[in-house]
Parts: sequence; C-alpha cells; structure tokens
Amino acid sequence: MPPSTELDARARPPGTAGRFRRLLFRAGFGVLALVGLALAIATPFAWRGLGTRATGARRARMERSPQWSAAAGHFVNPEPLDNHLFESVRDGFAASPFVRPAPEVPLALPTDVARLQEAPPTGLRVTWLGHAATLLEIDGIRVLTDPQWSPKASPIAGERAPGAARWYPPPLAIGDLAALHPDAVVISHDHYDHLDRGAIELLATTTQVRFFVPLGVGADLAYWGVPEGRITELDWWETATVGPVTLHALPARHASGRGILDKDGNLWAGWGFVGPHHRVYFSGDTGLFPGMKTIGERLGPFDLTMIEVGQYDRAWPDWHIGPEQAVLAHQLVRGKVFLPIHWGLYALAYHGWTEPAERARAEALARNEAVLLPRPGTSVDVGPAGPRDRWWPEVPWKTGAEDPIVSTGCEALRR
Repeated sequence: MPPSTELDARARPPGTAGRFRRLLFRAGFGVLALVGLALAIATPFAWRGLGTRATGARRARMERSPQWSAAAGHFVNPEPLDNHLFESVRDGFAASPFVRPAPEVPLALPTDVARLQEAPPTGLRVTWLGHAATLLEIDGIRVLTDPQWSPKASPIAGERAPGAARWYPPPLAIGDLAALHPDAVVISHDHYDHLDRGAIELLATTTQVRFFVPLGVGADLAYWGVPEGRITELDWWETATVGPVTLHALPARHASGRGILDKDGNLWAGWGFVGPHHRVYFSGDTGLFPGMKTIGERLGPFDLTMIEVGQYDRAWPDWHIGPEQAVLAHQLVRGKVFLPIHWGLYALAYHGWTEPAERARAEALARNEAVLLPRPGTSVDVGPAGPRDRWWPEVPWKTGAEDPIVSTGCEALRR
C-alpha cells in the first residue's frame, strides 16, 4: 500500500482554532497560578487577622468561668439568642435605599486635639469616634473603647480587603492619640467591628497603654504582639484598677468569633468605669437582658451611658438591642445622660443609616431622658445640656412602631 499522503492529525500544524484553544488553555493555567499566588500571599495575613485560640493556663481559666459550658465547649449566654435565617434573607431584599450616606454628606469633624490636652473642667468628657469607638476621660484617666482605625472591618488589612468599609477616616489620628498617652484600651468582644487588629498593633507600638479584655481575647492580642504584661483579661463582675478608676467587666447578651470554627470561643462583655467622682456604663454589643437591672442596682447611677443603638434587625432581636430598648436599658442601669453608639460608621444591617439616631433621639425625648448626639470627632463635656439636635440629613426612616426590635425573654422589663 502506498504511503498515505495525509499527515497524522497529531503532527498536523495547528490552525487558527487550535492555536486559540492552546492559548486559552495556557491563559487559564496562568490565571489559576496568579490566583494561587495571591491566595498564598494573602492567606497568612488573613489567618493572622483571625487571631488565635487560647491555650494552657489562659484556656484553663476560661473553662473555670461560670459563663463556660463544658458540654458545648464554648461560652454561653444565660438567655439564648433568637435567630431567624429566613427573615434575615427576606429583610435583605427589603433593605433601605439609605443604608449608606451619600458621598457628599459631611460626617465627621477632626477632633480638637488641643482641647483634649487640657483636663475636662467637670472631670468627665467623651469623644465619639464613630461606631463603638470612644475616648472617655473620667476622673483623670483616658480610656479608649473598641478602637477602629482600619479602612474596613476585616481580618485583612487594606482598602481593597473584603468587609464593611468605614464611611470616613478616623477623626483622631493615631499619632495625636499617642501624644495624649491613653491609660487604657477596653475591648467588648472580638468581632471585626470592635476588635481591629490594625488599631491594636498601632496602639501596642506607639503607646504604653494597657489593654483590658474579656476572657480569651488576650490570646489574640498576644498573637498580634501586645506584651502579656500589658494585657488584663476579666470575667463578668471581675475588676481591675487604672489610677483612681475601677474597671468592671459586666454581663452582656451577645456572641463572639472571628472565623468559622471559633463560635463563642471568647467571652463578650459590657464595661463599667467607676471613679471617685463619676460613673460610666459602656454596653458593648448586647441585646436586652434582665441582668441590666442588676448592673444598675450594683453600680448605678451612671453619669453617662454609652449604649449601642444600630445594626439591628427583627431577625436577630437578641444580638443588638435597637434604639427604643437602648433607652430602656439606659433607665434600667440608672443612667443620667445617654450617648447612642454603634451607628454612623459601617453598614452592617438593612436599616437606613440615620434611623438608629432618629429613633433613639425620639424615644429619649419622649421619655424625658437627656441624650447626647455629637457629630463624630466632637468632644463633649458630659451634662444634660449637651448636643442633641440633628447634624445628619433628614432621610426616610422607619419608626419603632413600624419595625420594632423586641428581645426575647424580657417581657417583665417592659412593663
């Protein structure tokens, strides 16, 4: 048989289609390689931002806590948290069109550092820095609560990281804060919008401040480079002192966790600051719970309460207290002046961005309670005549009657 004049298909020079397929194949491998390289670079940073688990003596102390459940292997609330996944998804489809402010809306003012260098004339002053971050000056010491300096609430640093983006830069620069020599940093729990790795590392290296945290959170701080000698971990109702002020770790109704596998692995807490002349309550994140009355009985009255009012939804009524119940909590702990916090920096829920302030303001005025509503960055000498007028634009919002937040198991508190 004469040899074939046709070339074997495998030896045939590639046509246009063949060259395109081969190029596409190589490009696909290139993209996968780049993605793999990016993940290889990013993963250690993301993993570090997740924190670490407590071990050894720290873990043993956690397991001795009355808040620890040996059966569950983590901390638990005395009152369970009610969650409704279907309602959460449903509410997401009906989110307010005003979840975020318009870009042109001015929000924060640069903090007047010169004013902060002078002691408050009354001995009690607060600077709201957005969300749950405040600089509290009480009876001669400076306390920073839940500081947030990173561009996003995320385990990964940088403006392009996944996570909720802040709406304005920090009103108080970290260098200016360091120059004020803060005495204490207090953390309520380890969620990203309260425990910011970037802020912790900056404060650890630029100041000699001490850190006060709920049980277990100290492991994260040590992992990020904070010396153990500057970390104090407390269980509920335990205390520590900073100068003349006693710091009380207080019960809260919430949760913890920075990853998929560490649910409620660290404790969460509110805080009380009791000085020789003034008392302040900081709620952290919390739903309404009966123990608030006990806090008021044991430590009140408080000259100032800083209570969360935002990031709520009917689908998680026990995680976040909501504006109307925040005013009730202010009354339960026997507060004199109420500062709504945990709003005005991130979009973490479906309500309008001004709604927490509008509802908290309306409820406080209806109940004849003194309320402070300063623009972020503004320092306020605490008193009943502080700022309470709107500084934000008026946009549509739902009232408490239209969208009530009702924590479970608290019927007796509302009577």
